[in-house]
Amino acid sequence: MASTGFNRETGELLRDFDHVRQSIGVILTTPIGSRVMRREFGSELFDLIDRPMTDRVILAIYAAAVMAIARWEPRYALTGCRLTRSGADGVIGLELNGTYFPRGHLGDFTPAGDQRIIVPIRGTA
Repeated sequence: MASTGFNRETGELLRDFDHVRQSIGVILTTPIGSRVMRREFGSELFDLIDRPMTDRVILAIYAAAVMAIARWEPRYALTGCRLTRSGADGVIGLELNGTYFPRGHLGDFTPAGDQRIIVPIRGTA
């Protein structure tokens, strides 16, 4: 078993890639500066999400996701990402494709395969 934690909503035990999936969701949906003891934690997605979806903003969203995951989640290396529509309510999703390294947080980058994640991104309104 590579990593274990608790589901932040249900308290149930999370193992392996489920733990990574939750971690990436937390990283991407936490605005930089919002954590009291770790102000640099999070991503710049909150600064971008309510802007008009121009090519420049979409590229900035991708860059923000790549930089945040590369900095804060050593168990996952992105190989691609794209925006998806999550529903009629206007929520978009960020579909991430990447390689899972179960022991990446320990410096062991032996891959365990490719994994896909969709993170719903909600605006401030």
